[in-house]
Amino acid sequence: MVHRTLARAMLLVAFVATARVSAAAEDATLFRLFLKDGGEIVSYGEVARVDSRVVFSIKMSPAADAPLRLVNLDADLVDWTRTDRYAYAARATRYLATRADADYAVLADQVARTLSAVAYADDPAARLRLVETARSALAIWPSTHYNFRQAEVRQMLGLLDDAITDLKAASGAGFDLSLVAYADAPPLLETVLPPPTLKESIEQVLLAARLSDAPSERETLLASAIERLDAEANALPGDWAATTRAAAHASLASEVALDASYQSVVDNYAPRAYEAARRADVPGIEWILARVRQRDAALGRKRPGVIQALIAEVTAQLDAARRLRLARDRWTLRLPAYRDYSSRMKLPLSLFTEITRPLEDIKSLAGGAPNRLATVEQKVEQFVQLALGIAPPEELASTHALLVSAANLAENAARLRREAILTGDLDRAWDASSAAAGALMLGERAQDELRAALSRPQLP
Repeated sequence: MVHRTLARAMLLVAFVATARVSAAAEDATLFRLFLKDGGEIVSYGEVARVDSRVVFSIKMSPAADAPLRLVNLDADLVDWTRTDRYAYAARATRYLATRADADYAVLADQVARTLSAVAYADDPAARLRLVETARSALAIWPSTHYNFRQAEVRQMLGLLDDAITDLKAASGAGFDLSLVAYADAPPLLETVLPPPTLKESIEQVLLAARLSDAPSERETLLASAIERLDAEANALPGDWAATTRAAAHASLASEVALDASYQSVVDNYAPRAYEAARRADVPGIEWILARVRQRDAALGRKRPGVIQALIAEVTAQLDAARRLRLARDRWTLRLPAYRDYSSRMKLPLSLFTEITRPLEDIKSLAGGAPNRLATVEQKVEQFVQLALGIAPPEELASTHALLVSAANLAENAARLRREAILTGDLDRAWDASSAAAGALMLGERAQDELRAALSRPQLP
């Protein structure tokens, strides 16, 4: 009894395994986005939903060599319930027309191999496990393969269930009701529609242009539709083509005019904000911000991206102007202290200026007579005594410290140069050169900082 049941199952599996494998279709799977307002757009290939956006490809015409255009729309425009149902139906239709027969043949071959192995299994429990394995593979297959060949699968499952019952009875095993249940795949609730006609393709391109919130994309789609209308004029209804072409031209001209209008807003107000920031004109930039918003409203708020970028740029200039205004107000308040310090530092700075040439000679190893070195040491000592008796403003404390450090390095340079002369040691002369270079660098930097403190703050 067991052998007869298994033989019938194997015969059926062998029969379906020889089913013809259908040839793969060459065209891409066509999906459709069904819009909440009732419109629809064909997508050539899968639709990608990313956050609040939906990205898909459309064609200018159904011709095989027609270019694809990538479109990016607001996902909230789409009726996703129906769109997802149609996507399932499109995938199912594509699968059934291309891979279904081949996949089923593989399944049937796998099941047949499993059942063949039963004949060589001596252990009744092993034979039972093999048949149950074949049954499990069959039971779940239709639900993951769009119910392909479900009638044959049901028939084979019935035979395998009989075989399992016979094997359990023959082995004296109890009946286990935990077998994998057969489950149907979801039904196809949407009818797969034929590819769009040339007229429908153009209409859908124009629909995508109307729905797009990216000006550059709208203009590209409109221009593509106009190009296709001109190229396919003889294949389209005359009146419809003329009316549609005129409307597309008008829409494109409107978009181009808006681009020019918004560019004039940018060209007018961005430079003015830049100049106002350099004057620390805070009220002037606030007026520019208000004016930009007024112009945007007058133009219908049609280029939010352009306006957002411009407002961000002007706002950055406003922040810079506020910082500059604060810096200038503080500078005005502190200027008397800076000038007083500069006045008291005139004599020390003149002393430092007098030792600049000897320091340059020490730096370049061009000389440094003993009497000149003594002059350097004397003037450095005078500089330090004077500088230590002057209390700088808090903001110039670091500048004052730099000047003292420069003087100390100058003294070291003179001392090291004297030692080099006495010993004839060139390495010592290079050490003196390094000290002189450091003194010159720190002195120049400190004097630059002092000049900056006395100058009105500017933006970079």
